Amino acid sequence: MSTVNPKRWWALAVLAMAQFMVIMDTSIIGVALPEMQKDLGFSQGELQWVFNAYVIVFGGLLLLGGRLSDLVGARRIFVTGWAVMIAGSVLAAAAGTAWVEIVGRGVQGVGGALITPSAMTLLMMLFGHNPKELGKAMAFYGAAAPAGGTAGVFLGGVFTEWLSWPWVFIIYIPIGLATLAATKVLPAVASRRGSVDLTGAVAVTAGLALAVFAVVRAPEAGWGSTATVLQLAGAAALLAFFLVVQRSVREPLMPFSVWRVPRLGSANLAMMLLGAAWIPMWYFLNLYLQQVLGYGAFASGAALVPMTLLLMIFMTMITARLMARFGAKPLIVGGLLVLAAGLLWLSAVGPTGSFLVDVLPASLVAALGMSLAYIPTMMTAMSGAPQEQAGLASGIVNTTYQVGSALGLAALTALATSRGAGTLGDLPALTNGFGAAFTGAAVIAALGGLVTLLAMRGEKRPATAAPRQPASRGEQVGAP
Repeated sequence: MSTVNPKRWWALAVLAMAQFMVIMDTSIIGVALPEMQKDLGFSQGELQWVFNAYVIVFGGLLLLGGRLSDLVGARRIFVTGWAVMIAGSVLAAAAGTAWVEIVGRGVQGVGGALITPSAMTLLMMLFGHNPKELGKAMAFYGAAAPAGGTAGVFLGGVFTEWLSWPWVFIIYIPIGLATLAATKVLPAVASRRGSVDLTGAVAVTAGLALAVFAVVRAPEAGWGSTATVLQLAGAAALLAFFLVVQRSVREPLMPFSVWRVPRLGSANLAMMLLGAAWIPMWYFLNLYLQQVLGYGAFASGAALVPMTLLLMIFMTMITARLMARFGAKPLIVGGLLVLAAGLLWLSAVGPTGSFLVDVLPASLVAALGMSLAYIPTMMTAMSGAPQEQAGLASGIVNTTYQVGSALGLAALTALATSRGAGTLGDLPALTNGFGAAFTGAAVIAALGGLVTLLAMRGEKRPATAAPRQPASRGEQVGAP
């Protein structure tokens, strides 16, 4: 019989703080991007790498982080992840050039990919013995994600407006050190024997990075240029090599047998398109508020708080009830279509637009769509998985979201740049480019709704909860 850990609720607070900070890392930089662009010399097209460097590394290494957590021990990997996160934060804060900033963000992504799966493993160890307590713990842990997204938007504005943009990274140093000091309340986990598929992890991460690089550079080099074709071919070769490795190694990061899970494929496709629509909207909305409407960093952050508050309220209080009544598929389809409607509304923004008329209502509609679709998609991917593959299924769908986010942002940045968004100071041109990006994101979201409607099989019962004892490979609850 397992012993109940008397410090489990204190440990949960440490784990929830980790989830809060990892998700905040994707939102806190948004408001600071224009100031970083001025100081570090990013072009309009290259600026997205401040976000994508984190997302590509984080998404590409999530499955590896879960595997290391299983083998080395979750607490060791959790501590290592925070040490890496602190190191990346120091580098990103001290960066004097664009490439150093990008490297720092990539190091932060490595830290996040180690923290997230190890935190979930520790949570299951602490509360898996009691389904009632596990439900409460999962709700608390899950709420930390949208809370982190909300805090990141606000704090990014505060730091950038009244201190300076490096503070969006400096904040991670004292919090990281405090978290490391608090890890003594976490349970120790023994290591076990097994192999680590480093080749597969490197191949998939490098393939994704090269694909995003090719898409970013394509408008300048030409889509049919030798450089673009070779880069895309190289990315395809690396990803194909990853699949070959997964078939040949004894303990792969992604066993192909997991794809027999019902609705996992359609849920992953929906999640990829959801990320490809949502993250570009958040990115370009930040730029529109500051570069076109002339908002300062704090005002821009405050302008996005209503959207993130709506996300937090719906994800933590309403979406689960709707799933219990209607099932997951109607919410995924409806959520993606509502997101598309909000994005289409945003595409009409003008150089003399108004926040109250043009931005606020459209952003709330988009946030409503996201809050309806995200958790049902996650739960659908996990609900059909057997207990021993639940964590792997969750890790794959989280990785898919990060991949979709990176590729969608790269593609829509290329579209926006080609329509005038690369011309700083020319408000009509900037607005035209941002509007094109919002339109492209709306098309992606609508396509996601259509694909889900056609491809996702009906449910025998509503997918209202994850399997009781998921494994540890990269599970992440909540949306950035």
